[in-house]
Amino acid sequence: MTDYFLRQLADYVQYHRDPRNCALHVFGIIFLFLAAILPLTMWPVSLFGAQSTVATLMVLPVLIYWLVLDAMLGLAIIGVASFLLWTAAIIVDHVSGTGTYIASAFLIVIGVGSQIVGHRVFERRQPALVDNPSHLLMGPMFVMAKLFIALGFRADLAAIIGPSEQNEPSTASLSPGDRRIEPPARP
Repeated sequence: MTDYFLRQLADYVQYHRDPRNCALHVFGIIFLFLAAILPLTMWPVSLFGAQSTVATLMVLPVLIYWLVLDAMLGLAIIGVASFLLWTAAIIVDHVSGTGTYIASAFLIVIGVGSQIVGHRVFERRQPALVDNPSHLLMGPMFVMAKLFIALGFRADLAAIIGPSEQNEPSTASLSPGDRRIEPPARP
């Protein structure tokens, strides 16, 4: 786990304290990822004699990024991403091009809607990526970290993420420049 990841995670956590928002993020992130790769799955490519899709090629850099941030979480995300790439291929094989774009648009609406509801209704503050666009890439790591913690793994991450504060409204403003919380020192 890198120090950069620890700092980003500690900052990201401040925007995701309500468990209802976290639950909406699970669905929102999955729907948005699938929406992004669906149209790209329609374009086959051949690299060094191996068949693939533009979706797979476009996803590789971010998968490597997540793997570098934290190997265990990165591997788990690679497993989920592989399943979603496979799901996208099945959808593309059984649905017309127009149907694929409609499905992608539908997933975007649901995914973005769940993020907005989670932040505005439950957290009562703006999404993290408004203040820090790099948080767009932290969502999957946060969700996977929450899953690992729930399964009893990664006490080191539990110390950073901490318990969710259900029904406790955020006192943070809706404007940029909210204070940043540093992660706890490593033992």
